[in-house]
Amino acid sequence: MPRRSGSRLITLTSDIGSAYAAQMKAVLARRLRPGNVVDLAHDLRPHGIGEAAFLLRAMAVGFPAGTVHVAVIDPGVGGRRAPIAVECADGSTLVGPDNGVLIPLAEALGRPRAYRIDPARVVEGERVGTTFDGRDLFAPTAATLAEGVPAHRLGRRLEPKRYAVPSARRTSVGAEGEVLHEDRFGNLVTNIPTDWLPETSPAVEVRLGGGAARRLPLARSYESLGRGAAGLLGSSFGLLEVAVAEGSAARRFHAGVGASVVARWARGRARGR
Repeated sequence: MPRRSGSRLITLTSDIGSAYAAQMKAVLARRLRPGNVVDLAHDLRPHGIGEAAFLLRAMAVGFPAGTVHVAVIDPGVGGRRAPIAVECADGSTLVGPDNGVLIPLAEALGRPRAYRIDPARVVEGERVGTTFDGRDLFAPTAATLAEGVPAHRLGRRLEPKRYAVPSARRTSVGAEGEVLHEDRFGNLVTNIPTDWLPETSPAVEVRLGGGAARRLPLARSYESLGRGAAGLLGSSFGLLEVAVAEGSAARRFHAGVGASVVARWARGRARGR
């Protein structure tokens, strides 16, 4: 297919790794001018829809209005789940499977309207197999959108599968929540907002999953914890993070995504002194 001029930015997020992502980018490169495609991540946890939904929202919400965001975390590929394009209030469009992964970002961008993608409207020629919609359907859809075709012309309206990133709740002595994300260093990002911590709390008693409660100090940086020491930090997500300096909290506490978190605020001198 000859190259056409597309002006909309496209982001790519997936759990498929760089080799498969390269095939998606080849489809886009044949149709769009260079520089239109931005890789957000292709090393997300395989099949981790909830964690990916949280990360996609965090990664993509700050992109310019009108961006096309493609997310391929798709354990149901080839099955009954629908392929969808979601238009948002700022003119951005989200493309991916109807399994909930797009919804937190779509709601953050405002007034989402979802459409079931009709492959006949975006794919030319025969498809190769049924296991790679990222290359064979979602990439062509993103290119079509980038070229100016509105999402409502790609298929009929539908109500997408809902998904909400789990919220923590306050208690009389602290908070209860869960781990939303385990990063590549083994840090455990919870859904407890950092600003819930009282300014006078020097430490927090934390129970992760079925483990024992541990009193963890609050730190401003990994360095201030000291190598090998565990503690709590305010993460870049604005959420409390359990960390081990130059180590892995996930291994230390035998916990991961979905593990329950029970926190009790300790009383004492002000933090940071």
